[in-house]
Amino acid sequence: MAGLAGIALKVAEHPLEMNRLGGDSEVMTPQLHAMVIDDVESTEIFPGITRRALPSGGQVPPVRVFDMAPGTVWPQVDVHDRDELIYIVSGELVEGETRYRAGMYLYYEPGTKHQPATDEGVRLLLFGPSVPA
Repeated sequence: MAGLAGIALKVAEHPLEMNRLGGDSEVMTPQLHAMVIDDVESTEIFPGITRRALPSGGQVPPVRVFDMAPGTVWPQVDVHDRDELIYIVSGELVEGETRYRAGMYLYYEPGTKHQPATDEGVRLLLFGPSVPA
């Protein structure tokens, strides 16, 4: 039981938790930006492909959400000079003969060439190089 009390005390000492628990109101908390992704303005960048730009700071690469309609193929082969990180939120992404399902994380190293497609539609959370507007 003493171990559990120690854990609770450690949680309560965290600045974000102190404010929530009614602690010192003078404690500084970081700025938080929360949003529903579907409420973020989308831009159609190619037929059947939309992009939503999400706020991020200078410490992380640009963060975007891409929605690809069923049957869509990215219009050209992408070649990146930097890392590209993708989390598949929903649907299925097809790269050549390989299919990647929701919940998978993909890391493309610099110099990777790929041309994403989808048969059923896909939503991607992407960290990495910018794409054409």
